[in-house]
Amino acid sequence: MQEGIQLIQKYMKRWQLLRAVEAALYGLGAGLCSALITRNLIIGIVAFIVVAIIALLVIKPWKINLSTVSAYIDKQLDNAEYSSSLLLTSPDILSGLAQLQQQKITTLLSQQIATVKPKTRLRYAGIIASALILVGVIVFYAFGKNINSTNGTTPKQEIMTFSVTDAVAPAYKPPVLINQELTIRYPAYTKLGSRTSSLMNAKAVEGSQLYWQLDFDSKVSEVIVEGIGVNGEMRGDGTAFAKAYKPTQSGYYNFKFKDTLGASYASDIYAIEVLKDKAPLVEIKNIPQFTSFDYSDNKKLSFTAEISDDYGISVAHIIATVSKGEGESVKFREEKLAFNQSIQVGEKSMQLSKNINLDQMKMELGDELYFYVEVSDQKTPRPNITRSETFFAVIKDTVSDGFGVEGTLGADLMPDYFRSQRQLIIDTEKLIEERPQLTEEEFKKRSNDLGFDQKALRLKYGQFMGDEADSGIAVTPDIPHEDFDADDPTAGFRHDHDSENEHNLVSEEHDHEEGGEEEGEKSILEGYVHNHDDPEESTLFTESLRSKLKQAMAEMWDAELHLRLAHPRVSLPYQYKALTLIQEIKNSARIYVHRIGFDPPPIKEDKRLSGDLKEIDNFYKTEQIAATNPYVSMEQSIALLEKHIAKQTTLTASDKTILTRAGEELGLIAIQEPARHLNTLQQLKRLTEEKQQPATALRQVQRGLLQALPVYDATPILRKPYRGKIEDIFIKELQRGDR
Repeated sequence: MQEGIQLIQKYMKRWQLLRAVEAALYGLGAGLCSALITRNLIIGIVAFIVVAIIALLVIKPWKINLSTVSAYIDKQLDNAEYSSSLLLTSPDILSGLAQLQQQKITTLLSQQIATVKPKTRLRYAGIIASALILVGVIVFYAFGKNINSTNGTTPKQEIMTFSVTDAVAPAYKPPVLINQELTIRYPAYTKLGSRTSSLMNAKAVEGSQLYWQLDFDSKVSEVIVEGIGVNGEMRGDGTAFAKAYKPTQSGYYNFKFKDTLGASYASDIYAIEVLKDKAPLVEIKNIPQFTSFDYSDNKKLSFTAEISDDYGISVAHIIATVSKGEGESVKFREEKLAFNQSIQVGEKSMQLSKNINLDQMKMELGDELYFYVEVSDQKTPRPNITRSETFFAVIKDTVSDGFGVEGTLGADLMPDYFRSQRQLIIDTEKLIEERPQLTEEEFKKRSNDLGFDQKALRLKYGQFMGDEADSGIAVTPDIPHEDFDADDPTAGFRHDHDSENEHNLVSEEHDHEEGGEEEGEKSILEGYVHNHDDPEESTLFTESLRSKLKQAMAEMWDAELHLRLAHPRVSLPYQYKALTLIQEIKNSARIYVHRIGFDPPPIKEDKRLSGDLKEIDNFYKTEQIAATNPYVSMEQSIALLEKHIAKQTTLTASDKTILTRAGEELGLIAIQEPARHLNTLQQLKRLTEEKQQPATALRQVQRGLLQALPVYDATPILRKPYRGKIEDIFIKELQRGDR
């Protein structure tokens, strides 16, 4: 009986092993395929382990036990009579007939169990593994150079070329570069990861890190990277060298290495271009820049903000400022409002909406709201921040009490209406700018609306002139000639506050040479009250201010006319004239305080107007200021190369020093456009380091330096006028006549 149990156990282990081999075949196919495609053994091993574990979890060979094997054998062997499970039971508890059956099954299994094949899918797993390996081989030979070709030997056409910098070339074979890699690790917020290439020209986002790796076929003593801000020695073990660098500005660089015998070699020059992270873009739509509400209106603002960024948005919110009061008692309250939608960090473009209820912001009559959208991106360590245009909203105050603060007037004549004229000018210029995008009907409607606003503003100023209705512009009558004073032409246009008894409130008598009887019949209070029946007299302004305000209203009238006729461009000059006059009126009502702090010395009357200049000396100063030229060495190099090209001579040590300084000056220019001047820099470096100096190389360097020099404007000089012989003879005769 023990022999039968051992047979079943041996069969069970064999079945479990075959299931494990099946899972291993899946993992082997996936691992070899990954290793061939990526040319990386570690990636292949990881793929083998992962796929094999997944296959084991699916196949589950540990679920095959003695009961499973017994049931499977009973199903496969007909003459087993479904009695193989008796082998799993102890003979002590079986009857005599059952024990005889155990012996029979043991004999049967020992003869026929080898013919029972375990249930597996080894053939299917082998086919899948073979197919995966075949795919990897095809990709390896057909597309391997295009997929991560830097993990191996760099193609010969992309290998850097090194030239000997010593005067005498070595007689032995120098070390050869067999592999080169440039890895650019972009900042994490860009989500670009890292990129590896065998090309040495680099374009990287600011904040990226460059990592160079060079492999030689033989020992090298040292490898150096030269360039702007990247000078330093590369670390290595003799054949493989590496260096990391984080560029902060665009520039250029090259490699230098020395072999074990001391010979020096230099590579070509390559460019590093640092790309700036652009600031986010924000545009607010579906709302005018200025909105006003009456007290009974539904005071709500609704708008949409379209924001975008090249590498993802981090924060976007609304900065709102509420102003209360006016003048020195104004108060401000700033709030940070969120959009209706949540900000998805990292999204490159979003369209956000916002509804602002002025009542919920506790705004009252006369309060103003200023708000703008502020957006920042994910740039580290300092993000780029963009602010939109500022938008305004105001709740109109229908009842307001003004207090006069002017020194010469009994009312506040300078209210906050002057900004409205500026706003009209801004809206008119915006309408002219948007004219190509508007239809004819929309253009005329907006122009007519501006004309209406201009009319409302003109009527508002008419109230200060005493106009109680739209009575038009009164024409100022001509001033009679008799009113002019020869000694004081401005007497008819101002108040004479210097005359005696000008500001008395009670007048005892009026002495007039003409019309005495008519004035006697008029009311005694006529000189102290405003006659509101006559718009020329019902004004709060003095005579000079009144004339300026009339002129400003006349300009507003012409501006309104052209706006009504849909000619906003013609209306602009009149609006500017009206604004200038309004500003003059505003300035004329100001109070100016005499400046103190300077006490001039007293004038000596005995020397005043005496004409004595004995102690007075003229001041003379002579100074020579040298013009700073940052490209002196480049200009010297151009002349130097011209001399060597003409005489066909070689460069001396002093000449190479000048060319080296010229290369430094050209490098500062090449920072802005690295790709444009790389060829000139490379040839200039070879001229200073190599002994061979062909004439073609000298001409190319000279041409490159000439193209790199900035073009200056011509310096203005005083040209000597041309004078011919006839003019000289005429001047001599004049001089002879004087004698």
